[in-house]
Amino acid sequence: MGLARADDSLLEQRVQEELATSDLPFVITPHKVNYLLPVTYNPSPNLQPFIAASDQPDTIQLDDVEAKFQISFKFPLWYNIFGDNGHLFFAYTNKSWWQVYNKNASSPFRETNHEPEMFMMFNNDLQIGPLTNSLWGLGLVHQSNGKSRALSRSWNRLYATMVFDSGPFAMETKVWWRLPEDEKAYFGDPRGDDNPDISDYLGHVEITSAYGIEQHRFSLMLRNNFASPNRGALELTWSYPILGNLRLYGQYFNGYGESLIDYNAHTQRLGIGVSLNDIL
Repeated sequence: MGLARADDSLLEQRVQEELATSDLPFVITPHKVNYLLPVTYNPSPNLQPFIAASDQPDTIQLDDVEAKFQISFKFPLWYNIFGDNGHLFFAYTNKSWWQVYNKNASSPFRETNHEPEMFMMFNNDLQIGPLTNSLWGLGLVHQSNGKSRALSRSWNRLYATMVFDSGPFAMETKVWWRLPEDEKAYFGDPRGDDNPDISDYLGHVEITSAYGIEQHRFSLMLRNNFASPNRGALELTWSYPILGNLRLYGQYFNGYGESLIDYNAHTQRLGIGVSLNDIL
C-alpha cells in the first residue's frame, strides 16, 4: 500500500488497489492482515485444556515464548449483483500459534484457527459528522480449531458490518449473532456444542479503528461482552514499511478470545515480526 497524503482516504486506496488486481490471474487479494511474528511472549500460557485432554497431564509443558502467524485472503465471486452495487466475496483466514522453541515437546502447533466466510459488501456515501459510511456488509462465518473431543472448539455466526472513514482514519464496527447448536447428549459426545458459553467471553460486538501517520499505521481492536463480569479484549498493532510491501509489525493483545482454545482464559501477549500488507 502506497504512502497516503494527509487528506487521502486509506480506505479508498485499499479499495482501488483491490479493484486494480481483482481480474488478474494468480493474484491473491489480502483480506485481514497477513503477518509472521517469530517471537511472541505470553507470561501465563493456558495449560488447562491440554491437561484435561491428556492421559499424562503431568507431562504437559508450554513455553511462554512462541511464534504466531496469520494468513488471510479473499476472492471476489460476483461484482455489482444489484446493478452497480453489491459485491459477493469468499474469504479464508488461518491463524496459528506455534511452540517452535519448545524442543522438549517436539515443537508442536499449539493451536490453529480456521475461518472461512462468505460475505456481501455494499458501497455507500452516507455522511455522519466528519466520517463517511463508505461500506456496509452482511456475512456468514465459521470458525474452528479443527480438533476433536475435549480440544474441539467451533462456532458459526451471522454478522453485519459498517466501515467509516475520513482521510487517514478508518473504523469498522461489527455485530454478530451466533447460530445455535444442539447441546451434547453426554460428556465426551463428539456431536453438539463444544463451547456453549463462548458468547459470554467474546460477546456480540467488535470495533476496529486504524490511523495512518505518514508511513506509520496504527490499529486498535476493542471487543466487549457488555455483561458482568466484563470479559472484553483489546488488540493494538503498529507497522512501518521496511522493504517493498514488507512492514515491521508489532502486536499487543490483552483479554479473552485471542484463540478458540483460549476463548475463556485471559491472555496477555506481545509480539514482533513482519506483515505483508497494510492494516487496511
